[in-house]
Amino acid sequence: MSLAQAQDLTVEEIRKLALPIGTHILSGEGLLDTPVSWTTVIYPTDDITAKAVQRSELILVAPAPHPRNAHSDTALVQWASERRAAALLFCRWVGTTALAEAKARNLPLLALTENARIRELEKSIISLLVNRKGQLERRGTQIYRELTQISTRNEGMHKLIAAMARLSKKNVIVQDKRLQPISQSLRPDFIDTWDDIEAFLKKQDNLPVELHDRHRVVEVDPPVLMQALPIAGVARLVAPVVANNIGRGYLSIISRESDLDEVDQLVCEHGAAACALEMAKQKAVNETEKRLRGSFLDRLLLGDLSQQEVIRQGKRFRHDMTRMHVALALCWRGEKPPSLRRLETMVNAAVAENRAAALVWARESERHVVVFHATDRENPIDHSLGLTNVLSKALNARYPVNRVAIGLGQVAFDVNAWRFSYRDAAQAMELAERLHTDLPLYIGDLGVYQLILGLSDRDKLSDFCDATLAPIVEYDTRQNGDLIKTLEAFFNCHGNLSKTAKSLIVHRNTLLYRINQVNTIAGIDLNRPETRLALHLALTIRRLVTQA
Repeated sequence: MSLAQAQDLTVEEIRKLALPIGTHILSGEGLLDTPVSWTTVIYPTDDITAKAVQRSELILVAPAPHPRNAHSDTALVQWASERRAAALLFCRWVGTTALAEAKARNLPLLALTENARIRELEKSIISLLVNRKGQLERRGTQIYRELTQISTRNEGMHKLIAAMARLSKKNVIVQDKRLQPISQSLRPDFIDTWDDIEAFLKKQDNLPVELHDRHRVVEVDPPVLMQALPIAGVARLVAPVVANNIGRGYLSIISRESDLDEVDQLVCEHGAAACALEMAKQKAVNETEKRLRGSFLDRLLLGDLSQQEVIRQGKRFRHDMTRMHVALALCWRGEKPPSLRRLETMVNAAVAENRAAALVWARESERHVVVFHATDRENPIDHSLGLTNVLSKALNARYPVNRVAIGLGQVAFDVNAWRFSYRDAAQAMELAERLHTDLPLYIGDLGVYQLILGLSDRDKLSDFCDATLAPIVEYDTRQNGDLIKTLEAFFNCHGNLSKTAKSLIVHRNTLLYRINQVNTIAGIDLNRPETRLALHLALTIRRLVTQA
């Protein structure tokens, strides 16, 4: 092999492709782009003055069988520097004097992991110098084995990402299918620009087009794609995290485009496979926990658990059962809704993102999702309404066509009252569904609706509704008018004309003209309290009875 061919490889490439994965860089991290001509093993007991080495060799220092007769680490550093070695690699950590000497001489110094076999390592380096492709394949196998062992030891996603960052010396981030970060490891020189990078990564449209369909990412070839980022000179390697033939997330390795190499591609490819194992394992754990939580809540609502058992089980789910709770009930409304599982998943995600203390439960038989929210003691209903508004916004943004009905129950001051809060929440949700409203409904605000629904003579309710509203409805039908819509807005705004005009996006004078039309057409006076009450009741009955 010629020197020119060998010089295509640097100390850094050899570190990545041939040295043990846990090799430490003791000094000279910025000098690892030094070309390597060959590799040589020396023993500290050798007569190093007579040892012939080429310039730019990577020198491997074997363990000393007789330490008393060995050259000092400092002497070996001086000798290697004088021979213009590319780097010096020990099988152990070195003393501070030798380390300072290496730094002063700009000599890269590396230390192997324990139990490294120096002669086998020499063969690996020579194999790389002679046959890069073959060594690259072997290195890929080593990387995959190293990463999957982390998952096997149940060390978690964060350890997995840290290992990839250590292997590549790059920024690493894994995101879920919604592009929310699960775990990441950053290099110090990217901290100032990371917010911009992360904002880019979170946008679905910024994914490479090949990765847009989660059901087809398994067909992507090659499995690792290069993509430029909106910061000059910065790019990422991105691979889909595939489990059960569907994309579950995305793994990215981010750095200066010129610094991304074949080893980073191996880390990205095999790292994505390791992340898939970790996600599949976590999914199985989550599914088991959901079943246990559902069984627990079923028994709780049946009154089948003692107070002590409830508190003990709550600790298992990392939830304080002694706090006040409010039950929330959610269901899809409209035709061809997404699955209940999708609703449950998105509610769980929104609850986690907002760090709300809540237990989420999909009631398959009832076709709705229940959330028991540990609420604020001072303003419990307002606090839980705040969570429902967050849930409504997240769900409606993701599914603008398939809207969601949400109901809130009364406050449960202890676990014995959970069943009653849940009953109220389910009733409020049903009303929200029937009224086709996006607004979360609190059972305590629905007295009139409950009264109307409790009346048995629906014919009389319909007659009252028709007698009160018929002239206005007929006018709207004949003239394609907006008087009923105007009245709905008027009562929603509690009779405030300025707010009503704003909600209808009309001028105040236009609103006054419509109000006068209502008075004239129906032969009424909206200034009279009893007239307002009759109209408001009629509109409420109309919404309930016509949609029953």
